[in-house]
Formats: sequence, C-alpha cells, structure tokens
Amino acid sequence: MVELPVIIVADDATGERCAALAAQLDLPLVTRIEAVPPHCVAWLGYDTARLQLHPIDADQSGPVSVDFVAGATARRALGGAELIVKAVRGRSKQPLSILDATAGLGRDSFVLASRGFDVVAIERDPIVAALLADGLARAQAADAAIAAIAARIALHRGEALDYLQALPESGRPDVIYLDPMFPPSQKSALVKKEMRLFQQLLHSSLGEAADEEQAAGELLRVARRVARLRVVVKRPAKAQFFAASAPDYALNGKAIRFDVYAVKCMAK
Repeated sequence: MVELPVIIVADDATGERCAALAAQLDLPLVTRIEAVPPHCVAWLGYDTARLQLHPIDADQSGPVSVDFVAGATARRALGGAELIVKAVRGRSKQPLSILDATAGLGRDSFVLASRGFDVVAIERDPIVAALLADGLARAQAADAAIAAIAARIALHRGEALDYLQALPESGRPDVIYLDPMFPPSQKSALVKKEMRLFQQLLHSSLGEAADEEQAAGELLRVARRVARLRVVVKRPAKAQFFAASAPDYALNGKAIRFDVYAVKCMAK
C-alpha cells in the first residue's frame, strides 16, 4: 500500500462505508481520530450525509466536501450566464459535449452541465475524485432539477492524458476544458483555505517543476488534437499562458480569464 498523508476515520454508523472507501482508495482505516498517525495531513470521514476531508490542523480550514444541492455552486448553476459558459459555447447555438480534463471538486463541470452541456469530468487524484463522486451521488438523489444537472456529468477517475489518447474518433468532445492548478501566489493569505489544504495534500503527488511543465505542454497539445472545436484554459487574470502557448483569443474577467485555442484548422 502506498503511504499517503491521509487516513480514513470510521465510527459505528459509518463503518461499512468507510471500510469500502478504504479498500477503494487503498488507505489506512482507524476507528477513532486519536489513532491518526502524526505524519498525516488530513483524514476522510462521513458525517450523517456526506464525505468530508478534514485537515489534521483544525485551524487550517474547515472540512472540505462537494455540495451541488446548496451553497455557492448551486447558486452559480441557477444564476445567469457566466464567462466560462461564453468561452466554452463560442458561437454555437446547440449544447456541446465537454470534457473537463481537470475536474477537481467539479464546480465548473456542474455549472456547464446546468447550461445543458454533457460533461465528462476527469480527476486524477483518487481522494478528490471520491469527494466529487460523493457529491454527484447526493445531487442525483436531490430534487428533479439538480438531479437532471448531475445526470449530465460522467465522472472518470484517472489521468486526463491517458483518457484523451485512448479516445476513438467517434468519442471526441466538442470542447476540452482545462483548469490547471494556479501558479503559487505571493499573496498566500488570499488563497482559499480549502485550496491550501489541497496544495498540501497533492504536493507529494506532483513531479518536479520541469516534468510538470513538460506534462502541461503535452496535455495541451493532445487536447488541441482531440477537441473538435476548441480548448478552453482557465487562468488567473495576469498569469502567463498555459504551457507557454499563446491562445487565439481570451475572455477576461476581473480575477480570471479564459484562454481559447481554436482547433478547427489543425491537422488531426
């Protein structure tokens, strides 16, 4: 078993679910929080309704979970048009097929699905994918409107590059969406608490900077070859281009921008 800085904590009410999750993720399982080893940075467990990721340091953040039924993501889904929707849709009048290659907690996937797009959401980290799967399952059991949105999202656990390279011609999506981890900011106090937890959790799974840069370039190159219409990359407003590749155009917001790479003229 690969030693990760995360452990699963069960109680009497959640023992079976936690045992199944521990087997799925190949993570250690304990039955009390006091038994968490000192090297761990976080623990996974169920409350009465949802799977949550808790930091060992309670001052770092509150528990992180995926909630598409209430909260900010649900409000975004029910709100007006967003910049991400404009970037993905382009001039298309019909709903498009979207591949979210870096799904994370699935917030952008859910917003896109709420606008009628069919979304394949890919997440490489098994713990984040477990949180997302739990949120989608609860959304599918919610009211009809939320359940219909969640039903448009198909979650795939694994590496986006492997998935893209294995796609047949008939499975190519119209648009590929990338939301890579934002570059480190000097204004660390402004980083959301949950993102600080994720950066700490995922740091050990990331390669050297040079390897990550090479992987980013390969992901963008393959995405531009596979997408039928365009690749959309989310970036901080003043960040450098992803993989040092200039887009065809960008849609700019106050804090973020969406770089759009047209692929219709590229050789397949």
